[in-house]
Amino acid sequence: MGTAAGAAAAAGEGARSPSPAAVSLGLGVAVVSSLVNGSTFVLQKKGIVRAKRRVAVGQIGNFLAYTAVPTVLVTPLGALGVPFGSILASYLLKEKLNILGKLGCLLSCAGSVVLIIHSPKSESVTTQAELEEKLTNPVFVGYLCIVLLMLLLLIFWIAPAHGPTNIMVYISICSLLGSFTVPSTKGIGLAAQDIFHNNPSSQRALCLCLVLLAVLGCSIIIQFRYINKALECFDSSVFGAIYYVVFTTLVLLASAILFREWSNVGLVDFLGMACGFTTVSVGIVLIQVFKEFNFNLGEMNKSNMKTD
Repeated sequence: MGTAAGAAAAAGEGARSPSPAAVSLGLGVAVVSSLVNGSTFVLQKKGIVRAKRRVAVGQIGNFLAYTAVPTVLVTPLGALGVPFGSILASYLLKEKLNILGKLGCLLSCAGSVVLIIHSPKSESVTTQAELEEKLTNPVFVGYLCIVLLMLLLLIFWIAPAHGPTNIMVYISICSLLGSFTVPSTKGIGLAAQDIFHNNPSSQRALCLCLVLLAVLGCSIIIQFRYINKALECFDSSVFGAIYYVVFTTLVLLASAILFREWSNVGLVDFLGMACGFTTVSVGIVLIQVFKEFNFNLGEMNKSNMKTD
């Protein structure tokens, strides 16, 4: 009985649930950050300098959100930036948004709500010691080596030759970098908790925080560069939609390997998240694939009247 109680206590410590206030704050910041990031792709078409400032605001918001709630709760909310960016593009860039696109916006928002409801609400890594253990895990190190190899191939060999003609090249670079930016952001928040404590671990926490800051800074700079390159060659809405799907998938994969937040998700919640992600993806397809269709309710009503 004592062993079982100790195991239960250890499990409780390893999967700490954030307070409702922290979850609400994290979700609120994540939503605002998603809207800011969604507007960035459009604003970069109107003025790169102004857009970069908004990117910085969005990244700071993401940092705050990642330190408050689990990664798998924050990352999918990036979907909200896609419909917002599409609506903004229809006004600022005069890009078409027909009735199917508006339906896609609604589905994307609905799918995001489903994702929020069914995502894990507990943290599997809550201390610096646990973070260091996860970062040195052979599985995660192997995953990072594979990502680094793919990035080197894409940046130095594939991008110069095929980047301007294949949208997936730039999207793959930016999305793979998410395997560094999101875990680094989460790790900085955990390490920062011990920096100001007067104990031997504070120096280790400071070193870890500086390393993660360097990785985060380099990753964001490279991401900005290739986002700008992509927006010079491809439609902003198409880039934003595909980027969301690929980025979210790779970030969730990296987070699952490092933080193992999915270990606390039951079958019902897993199916709910799968349905939510599918709904968001369908919404994005409706926004982008059918954007060139000259199709609206007024024309449908006129057609029905002529038929009658």
